[in-house]
Amino acid sequence: MRYRFSDCVLDTVSHSFTRDGETIPLEPQVFDLLHLLAERAGELVTKDELIEAVWNGRIVSEATISSRINAARSAVGDTGKDQRIIRTIPRRGFELMVDASQEPVSADAADGLVTQTVRYTSSVDDTQIAYAISGTGPPLMRAGHFLTHLEKDARNSVFRSSIEMFSAHHKLIRYDQRGTGLSQTDVEELSIEAYANDLLAVADAVGLDRFPIFATSQGVPIAIHFAATHPSRVSRLVLCGGFAQGRMVRDDNYSREEAEVLMTLVRMGWGKPDSAFMSAFISMFCPDASRAERASLVESQLASATAEMAARVRMTIDKFNVVDLLGQVQAPTLVIHASGDALHPVSQGRLLASKIPAAEFRLVESNNHIFLKSTPAWDEIMSAALEFLGRDKV
Repeated sequence: MRYRFSDCVLDTVSHSFTRDGETIPLEPQVFDLLHLLAERAGELVTKDELIEAVWNGRIVSEATISSRINAARSAVGDTGKDQRIIRTIPRRGFELMVDASQEPVSADAADGLVTQTVRYTSSVDDTQIAYAISGTGPPLMRAGHFLTHLEKDARNSVFRSSIEMFSAHHKLIRYDQRGTGLSQTDVEELSIEAYANDLLAVADAVGLDRFPIFATSQGVPIAIHFAATHPSRVSRLVLCGGFAQGRMVRDDNYSREEAEVLMTLVRMGWGKPDSAFMSAFISMFCPDASRAERASLVESQLASATAEMAARVRMTIDKFNVVDLLGQVQAPTLVIHASGDALHPVSQGRLLASKIPAAEFRLVESNNHIFLKSTPAWDEIMSAALEFLGRDKV
């Protein structure tokens, strides 16, 4: 949606804000605040409503709210004294004082939307795997992970930015893992071996003999399994926010309890975008996501899998264990991990880096498992990944 008010334009598809034609960068919470006020233009937005929308209901101080309101006023060219655009209603809340028009925005019209071609191939057990090709240049395989949808991901504010960035430097190949997205959904086998075979099928379909892999989350142990099994096929590995041991095989009760919590959230909230369970589930993946980013992620995940399949995938992921394969990885490897990752602790990133021969390790300051363009860590992760991939002369 695109909101126009005063001389400002707020676009929730491209996650951009302009005033008098000039792009003004906004912190995620300021963007969400303006989004809510524009959506409710001419109406009182209470502090409780503001806290729920911008901070997911977390307790925040008056100073924090005032800071974000001041930043929003500065962005729209207003001041606390004038309050021509954003008015404070003492002890009650805030109001956007000017009219705001709303117009739908086609995701295809979003600036920089990459063009992709979607095709199918068959895995070793004849499961149909959908894959997409975008960009030009040296090839880059992005390993499948939980959960993707080739069409939705290319259009939402969470995954689109990295797809665009990689496609600007590489011939990017992505695929939906079996049981999800555009791939065959009625599947029996979910295992790390089956997932690795799907990656191989896509590589063969595209005609890749030797290629680098960028993997995140669940895709990391899959990429490790593939690299250890097919060492001659992998030139480089970039492993971001991954793990060697799933929650059910780690040596602590907390991880197993956490796995049960995630399963409960999936079973109770899947298919219900407004559910508190789904909100809590998304918050574990990216607590700093903006309102628009959370909505985009929910949309993609709901399109990707049924509640039953999402639960099956999670059960499978939590039993992955590739510790014994780490020493067999021959490809140069970069391990990137967020300091506050709530899904997979830094200890898993360190385990990967310590057991994969000569692996490089990069710790980034972030609380998010899914890296978001609206946060500083995004630039650091993408720059590190592209620089490391650029060393590949194959």
